Amino acid sequence: MNGLLLTADASAQAGSAMGSGIIIVIYILFFGAFIYFLMIKPQKKEQKRIAAMHSDMEVGDTVLTTSGFYGVLIDIDDDSVIVEFGNNKNCRIPMEKSAIKQIEKASTAE
Repeated sequence: MNGLLLTADASAQAGSAMGSGIIIVIYILFFGAFIYFLMIKPQKKEQKRIAAMHSDMEVGDTVLTTSGFYGVLIDIDDDSVIVEFGNNKNCRIPMEKSAIKQIEKASTAE
């Protein structure tokens, strides 16, 4: 009779351990989804927006650089641009496209 009680007690503990394992897996999935929707998805969305902005750049657009300078695009290459700063037409600086933070399209007044 004593052996029967030990068997029932062991099976109850095994069932309890199995239930807690399932709860741990559910917590891991919940926090994984939470991190994905809170951190990874918005970052990918921002990367797509910046890539679209960089592909839409044209010569003559006014740009804001990551360092806070406003300038006008003079030339565009595959991964770099030349930006003209200020009223002095001699201040032209080559930089990477990734240094462009914001673009304002040139107005076409006809």
